[in-house]
Amino acid sequence: MLEDTQTRLPFGHVVGVNGPAIEASGPIGAIGDICVIESQNTEAVAYAKIVAANRDGISLMTLEDRLRPRPGDRVTASTFGASLRKGSGFAGRAIDALGRPIDGGLPVTGTERSALPSASMLRRRGPVQMIETGIRAIDGLLTLGEGQRIGVFAASGVGKTSLIDQIIRQVHADRIVVCLVGERGREVSGLWDAADQDRERLTLVASTSDESAVMRVRAVEQALAIACHWRACGEHVLFVIDSVTRYAMALREVGLAAGAPPTIRAYTPNVFAALPELVERCGAIDGEGAITAVMTVLSETDDVDDPIVEIMKSLLDGHIILSRRLADKRHFPAIDVVRSVSRQAERLMDSGQAGDARDAMEVLATYEENRVLIESGLYRAGASQQIDHSLRVRDGLMKFLAQPSAERCSLAATRKQLTAALQRGGSRV
Repeated sequence: MLEDTQTRLPFGHVVGVNGPAIEASGPIGAIGDICVIESQNTEAVAYAKIVAANRDGISLMTLEDRLRPRPGDRVTASTFGASLRKGSGFAGRAIDALGRPIDGGLPVTGTERSALPSASMLRRRGPVQMIETGIRAIDGLLTLGEGQRIGVFAASGVGKTSLIDQIIRQVHADRIVVCLVGERGREVSGLWDAADQDRERLTLVASTSDESAVMRVRAVEQALAIACHWRACGEHVLFVIDSVTRYAMALREVGLAAGAPPTIRAYTPNVFAALPELVERCGAIDGEGAITAVMTVLSETDDVDDPIVEIMKSLLDGHIILSRRLADKRHFPAIDVVRSVSRQAERLMDSGQAGDARDAMEVLATYEENRVLIESGLYRAGASQQIDHSLRVRDGLMKFLAQPSAERCSLAATRKQLTAALQRGGSRV
């Protein structure tokens, strides 16, 4: 009908610019919608995202620095909308937050647009199938399953990137989607170059630290949309985000620009709303495939006590904590297995491996509890059978846990080596 025909997209005008926040009289839209800002003096245009709306108008943030908006510039609703691109055309490609290629190839084809899907709570299921990472410390003691959501927690400089690269190279998955948020450009190109032999199952979505906050946020949403598409096709997807902390920082920038009140560590409420949504969109779905999520979390100190660390530990199905003390001793991967946990490990292991894993954890925990006594020379052999047993077994276990980044260990070999390391210490009695 004629009255339903839209002959012209709604528009408004920029009325003020306050730092990254752009105030406009219109168009009316929802938070997350994309608009186009057209300069009144030049032919330059820029996409901008609505970050706040009220009766007087809307607030936007530009996705790219293609122009410097001024009062009077035209703001038009975009058919781009809040939808995200997905489809098989992204296999083997490196793209930016808008789905545009950054690998030097032709524009991505064979895609469609849709909003991020959500599944009923009753369709979500726990992991039932173990996955091999090829890393002894994880497969032997912190076993992961398809559809599990795990965090890698570390301060800077303890081998987080090396561990993630090793997992990406070695894990068994139908598809791998890697999202680099706020990273250095050389790390983006380094990961892409390193994946030269296995690019057909990899999709890289990147937004570097010099890009706008809304681009960094959208990179995560775009990567998740691609992962959800392949899960809906029944495939097992490894979804890697590096890092959730930089994603949270980008969300904070958006929230502050929208006028949201800062809370603990100046994080705005939208941060604490977005992180649970991110985690819950991953996992396994009945009748579909599974998204196994590995999310890195940067801690401000080695005590891993900042708010993003705490909320992610409460949301995820486990956490792998990297230790600076181990990294300083050139022990890689520097996984502190005593402080780490996989909440699905016990149900995924058979009884033999579960028993060995418990014994190994007990040995390492006993040593950590008595480290000061042992390393200061105050402990005397024979004072405690438990400590004596720990001293006999620990060196073998530490050699088992150390592994070069280029080495892949099968699950069968991991189990055999773990049993051998425990047996070399002899009986506790």
